[in-house]
Amino acid sequence: MKRLNRFLLAGLLVWVAADLTQAADKPLEKPIPVMAAEVSRQPLADRVEALGTLKANESVIITANVTETISSLHFEDGQRVRAGDLLVEMTNAEEHALLEEARVRAGEAERQYQRVKALVAQRSASESLLDERKRDLDTARAMLVALESRLADRVIAAPFDGVLGLRNISRGALVEPGDPITTLDDDRVMKLDFAVPSVHLTSLVPGLKIEAETDAHRGQVFTGVVRGIDSQIDPVTRTVQVRAILPNPDRYLKPGLLMRIDLLVDPREGLVIPEKALLHQGQEHFVLAVSDGKEGLTAERRQVEIGTRQPGWVEIRAGLQPGERIVTDGNDKVRPGQALRILDAIDGDGARNPPAVTDAAP
Repeated sequence: MKRLNRFLLAGLLVWVAADLTQAADKPLEKPIPVMAAEVSRQPLADRVEALGTLKANESVIITANVTETISSLHFEDGQRVRAGDLLVEMTNAEEHALLEEARVRAGEAERQYQRVKALVAQRSASESLLDERKRDLDTARAMLVALESRLADRVIAAPFDGVLGLRNISRGALVEPGDPITTLDDDRVMKLDFAVPSVHLTSLVPGLKIEAETDAHRGQVFTGVVRGIDSQIDPVTRTVQVRAILPNPDRYLKPGLLMRIDLLVDPREGLVIPEKALLHQGQEHFVLAVSDGKEGLTAERRQVEIGTRQPGWVEIRAGLQPGERIVTDGNDKVRPGQALRILDAIDGDGARNPPAVTDAAP
C-alpha cells in the first residue's frame, strides 16, 4: 500500500511539473501600446471652392469735366488722400474775372431791389418797378451761380478717401472730358466677386464666411463674409455671382488680384476625429474604439459614417459619441478585443508622440 501511494505521488509530481513547464513556455498576452484621441465636437462647414477677382470698395478714374489746360497738380503717384483734397487745378483766370464781375452785378442788383422796396413801402414807387428790380436780382444771382459752377469744373478734388494711382498727365497739358488723369481707390475694404454653382443656391445667404488666398501673399489666409448674391443665374455656366467683403486694414490686397476662395456653407457643429484613426474596407469606414471593461482597456471595431474631410481630420456623422476614445497610432497592429495600453504624449523612452487629442477643426 505504501508502495502504491509513493507511485501515485511521484506521478502527480511529474504531471504538475510538466504543466508548469508548459505554462512557462506559453507567453502571456501583453497589452498593445497605442495612442488615442477623444471624439470632440467642433464647428464645421462644407467648403465650396471658387476663383474670384478683387475690386476696391469704391473706384473712379479721375478726369476733367471741361476742355482746358492743366495749371497745377497737387498729388504724387500712389499718394493717400482724404475726401475733398485738391488734386488738379486748370487755367481759370477768365472764370475768376467773370465771377468777380457777376458778384458786383449781384451786389448792385441787391441794392437797387432794397431801395425800390423801401420806396414802395412809402408809396413813392410802383409795384411793377419792384417786380422789375426783383427780376434783375434773380438774374444776377443765377449768373453768379453759373460762373461759380464753371469755376468749380476747373478744380478737381478727391470724391472720397483712398489711394491714388499713377499720374498720367503733366502740368501745361490740354485735357478733354474723359481723359484719364489718375485713379482713386478706396482700399480699406475690398470686394471679391466669384461664381458659385447653382446647386448651392439654397445655401447661399448673406453673412456666410469665406477664406481666400492669393499667390501674392503665400501662406496668408484672408477672411471675409458674403454681402450679396446676384438675382440671376448664368444660363450658360449655371452659376450665380456672389460678392464678398474682405477687410483690408494693412492694405495688403490690391484691386485685380486673383483669389482662391473657400466658401463655408452649411455651418454647423459636428463630431471630428483625426483622419489617421480611420480604417477602410471597400466603401465602408471603421475605427478602433477604446472600450473600458472589467478586463481593462480593449479595442472595439466600430463602423462609422463620415462627412466632410479636411487635412488631418474627418467629420463623423454616425457611429461614435462625444468623449469616446479611438486609436490613432498603432491601429495597424491591433485586433478587435485585444488589450490596450494608452500612451501619453511622451512615452517611457522619452520619445515625443502626437498629441492625444485631435486639433480643433479649422
